[in-house]
Amino acid sequence: MMVSISPKEISPLKLQGFLQSSVGPRPIAFASTMDKNGNPNLSPFSFFNVFSANPPILVFSPARRVRDNSIKHTLINSEDTKEVVINVVNYDIVQQMSLSSTEYPEGVNEFLKSGLTMLPSEVVKPFRVAESPVQFECKVNQIISLGTEGGAGNLIICEVVKLHIDESVLDENGNIDQHKIDLVSRMGANWYSRANQGLFEIPKPLTTLGIGVDNIPEFIKESPIFSGNDLGMLGNVESLPTTEEINIFVKENIHVKGVLSSADEEKVQLKAKEFLNKQDALSAWKVLLAKRV
Repeated sequence: MMVSISPKEISPLKLQGFLQSSVGPRPIAFASTMDKNGNPNLSPFSFFNVFSANPPILVFSPARRVRDNSIKHTLINSEDTKEVVINVVNYDIVQQMSLSSTEYPEGVNEFLKSGLTMLPSEVVKPFRVAESPVQFECKVNQIISLGTEGGAGNLIICEVVKLHIDESVLDENGNIDQHKIDLVSRMGANWYSRANQGLFEIPKPLTTLGIGVDNIPEFIKESPIFSGNDLGMLGNVESLPTTEEINIFVKENIHVKGVLSSADEEKVQLKAKEFLNKQDALSAWKVLLAKRV
């Protein structure tokens, strides 16, 4: 039995959920722009694909926000400067990409918040994401508004003027190896798909602001134990745990208490890593900060 729905009979938010959960997996345009004053912006969009090879055309759509009908900085910057860099997203940067989608205020640099590296472009002004395996420098040819209400898309039609490919994802013939590039794509709700492994979930920050990778202590950022994805998860907490919360956590977890009694900082960090592997960033923070409260 089928459930039949007229789009106008349900809320835009409900309709958006049905669309995004049924049309997928969707590639992710990690779009870097610059405002007219030279301030960088970085944000991901899953309404995205390639539409032509000659000329090379990519199209992505920063939709109006359903909840308040506001428009995104990426759209404003694309209209003002007519330039964008579209970076592809692989598994190694997926948590940092997710963190960058947080609705930080205008003027906040999402590169710094997500802990990603600004790499100067060669043709356009917006920065590339150095950690992305493929980066497309683009000129904006046209922007097509699809409506004026919340949820309406804005098609940004981009022409690739230069592309950059990390040699590590190429095969012996100079072609992109689909296993090496390890791309991820967007599904419905909090779900993503890893091309060579399958579904995984990342809680999406919508109502809270993550502290950002820029606020993580250097001893954590400089540790070889933590990957970019680990830092992305740590930066995605709204606030650090209090001393009381840390003490209660340690008291209730005998295995953590045993690790903390050791003088080996590496063991402490490996224990925190175990919690990150379980998507439990708050517990990881409690382990990392326990000796410093």
